[in-house]
Amino acid sequence: MILTSLAITPEEFAERTGWVIKAEGACKAERCVPLPTMPASRLDVRVLAERLGMPLIHDDKQGLWCLGPEAGGRALSSALAPEVVLPDWHGHEFRLDTLRGRKVLLIAWASW
Repeated sequence: MILTSLAITPEEFAERTGWVIKAEGACKAERCVPLPTMPASRLDVRVLAERLGMPLIHDDKQGLWCLGPEAGGRALSSALAPEVVLPDWHGHEFRLDTLRGRKVLLIAWASW
């Protein structure tokens, strides 16, 4: 989810993630995660990210935040990708690290 602020309404958070804010905390299906007391009108995205195991990254240049989906405790600890070498569309070797320092969007597809 792309955000321009670290505050979000409970309604928007529920609509965009499926997590509903209730008295017992953030709930999704049968699972509820306790949350500290927050104003009912605006939620602190940093707290939600930490409690729900959702990665949160910031783009200083654009002033945007990205809140990723819950990762089950497997969120990346950094935005640095491991060494990746794949063939390009001509069959030549392409090294991902040649793009280091630039933002890169990787699109993956699988038939299964």
